[in-house]
Amino acid sequence: MKRPFLALVTLLFTTTVLAETQPPALDATEQARVVDAAATMLEKAYVFPDVAQQMAALIRKNLAAGQYSGITGGPEFAQRLTADLRSVSRDRHLSVVFDPERVRELRNPADRDSANAEEERRRLQRMANYSFRKVEILPGNVGYLKFDNFADADGAFKVAVGAMAFLANCDALIVDLRENGGGSPQMIQVLTSYLFEGEPRHLNSFYYRADDTIEQTWTLPYVPGTRMPHAAVYVLTSTFTFSGAEEFTYNLKNLKRATIVGETTGGGAHPVRPEVLTDSFVMRVPFARAVNPVSKTNWEGTGVEPDVKVPAAAALDTAQKLALETLLAKEPAPRIKGAYQWALDGLSARLSPVTVGPDVLRSYAGTYGPRVITFEDGALYYRRNPGQAMRMIPMTEDIFRFDEVPYFRLKVVKKAGAIVGLEGIYDNGTTDFSPVTK
Repeated sequence: MKRPFLALVTLLFTTTVLAETQPPALDATEQARVVDAAATMLEKAYVFPDVAQQMAALIRKNLAAGQYSGITGGPEFAQRLTADLRSVSRDRHLSVVFDPERVRELRNPADRDSANAEEERRRLQRMANYSFRKVEILPGNVGYLKFDNFADADGAFKVAVGAMAFLANCDALIVDLRENGGGSPQMIQVLTSYLFEGEPRHLNSFYYRADDTIEQTWTLPYVPGTRMPHAAVYVLTSTFTFSGAEEFTYNLKNLKRATIVGETTGGGAHPVRPEVLTDSFVMRVPFARAVNPVSKTNWEGTGVEPDVKVPAAAALDTAQKLALETLLAKEPAPRIKGAYQWALDGLSARLSPVTVGPDVLRSYAGTYGPRVITFEDGALYYRRNPGQAMRMIPMTEDIFRFDEVPYFRLKVVKKAGAIVGLEGIYDNGTTDFSPVTK
């Protein structure tokens, strides 16, 4: 039987919209019930028994000392218990939640209301495309995949297979996990499998306290479509990157299959499951821990350190530049090398904008056969008759690029300091020349 690995599945604990009438205030009796149930559950199920005993002792001590007596709201009490438990464990997966509706769903999973709620969650997942946000080919044949949850619904796997099929011919791949909070180990396994070929590779293991067993995860012997074993892989991270997203990152880092770019991740390596405490309170209990086959440990409390540390906002540009430089350095074929250089030059120009003085720009205005350059409001505009005017963006003093046509650039050609024409430069290596006519 496959064990649940809920990680950070945010839909599981989506905040319930409370009724207009406030819930009754907590009394000492209810507080005692919650504390006793939480302490007992921790001692029974939390992944580290010794830490569980320390947490249980703390909240029992605080209750006896009256430290919770001034808290009358359910959400506030849950937040305080969570803070107290984490002060001992430092475990960001562990939490107490005030959610009567969720308690009813967990106790009666087959009732009508619960079934409706589950269908609503499924519809919301479909509407969000199972958290797959973007898949595209960046200049230089660098693939880009952004998704914000490792969803485990059947539809999610179909989207994942489609995304990998779209990216299959890329020479490099950037996986953006900067806003990914975790999810299903099965989705981690599927996506990772596309990055390897040959014999299955051991990705990770999970130790389960309840029965003192270890369960391993490996790359799959079969995935639909084409694998990408030779593509250079870059994973983007932030401090928000958490749980299953950290596992994906940590696995690839230890297998030396990816370069990690960005910020140190959040530091949550414990699978969790919901446990009912009372009619109104649920606790997310970490019941297992990851054990990486290479490091023999995990990222709990420390996060995954990037190979290239940059602010999260700069991670995509940094990874794209690294990918193009890597591809360019190892490519022997001149035309392909030229395509990588074209993409790298464009990226460098965007990251380090060039400023050309207005007098120089104004001197370029004129007619060059079918090509016309005009100077308007301090900028140059280019059109080829008949065609729309496009703003010329300087890459150097005499070479310009265009947002509208990324495959085309324009060079102002000079001889002995005089402008003699325009040279159109294309990303396939071809050029054409138009002499100045007016």
